Amino acid sequence: MLRAAMPVKFCANLNFMFTESADFLQRYRLAAQAGFSAVEGAFPPAHVSSAELAAVCKETGLEQILMNIATGKVSNGQFGCAAFPGLSEYFMKNLERTVECAKAINCKKIHIMAGKILGEPTAENDAAYLSNLKSAANVLEKANILGVIEPINKYAVPGYYLACYEKAIRVLREVNSPNLKLMFDIYHAQHIRGDITSAIKSYGPYIGHVQLAQVPSRNEPDTDGELNFRYVLRALEDNGYNDWVGCEYKPRAGTMQGLGWLRDFGYWS
Repeated sequence: MLRAAMPVKFCANLNFMFTESADFLQRYRLAAQAGFSAVEGAFPPAHVSSAELAAVCKETGLEQILMNIATGKVSNGQFGCAAFPGLSEYFMKNLERTVECAKAINCKKIHIMAGKILGEPTAENDAAYLSNLKSAANVLEKANILGVIEPINKYAVPGYYLACYEKAIRVLREVNSPNLKLMFDIYHAQHIRGDITSAIKSYGPYIGHVQLAQVPSRNEPDTDGELNFRYVLRALEDNGYNDWVGCEYKPRAGTMQGLGWLRDFGYWS
């Protein structure tokens, strides 16, 4: 149970957590049994229907906070295609498919993935990305869904198009839509630029979702690493962020065994 003094809320990322079960829907049940009230994660696998997803959310009482955009067959390693020239129609079909699924389970955030490219980004990549996001913003506004874009560090995903916060902010300003914001993943931010407290202050108005993991291990936030997450989470709260934080980390010794930090940090009783 969350303390009133600590407004950030935590959702389990089912790409990373509860992977002890190979059954995608069973991970929802495990998350609920562990004490989570919400989850986030990838677009559901092909064998899972929107109806089944809605049913497991109803069964468990879990809220789906965010899902990644469907990537389809042209996924380039499952990292999207928003920055690929010549694929705007395919991108929009993937987005519309994701919106349909999100609406079925009342999910209010979609992570729009840019894709991996070969070599340095070109002007054609930049133009495709901006055009696709402008089109996406219109669709998202009609659906009352928030789209988020996420810079991803070059060590985790070499070649990912969006690996710079300054570029992300420029794009958000150019699109200029309340339905498109920044995904601030603290793990990636530390790799890309560091100075997390300053980043929270600078990017605060643009942040629509937050994720966390320790650096460099990508394990639980209370494990040894570069970041003091008690301090970082307080900085988020002090800066006015009171939305969800996705637990996108790799459990070091099993998901359940690693949840003690939520109690130690005072977020669960």
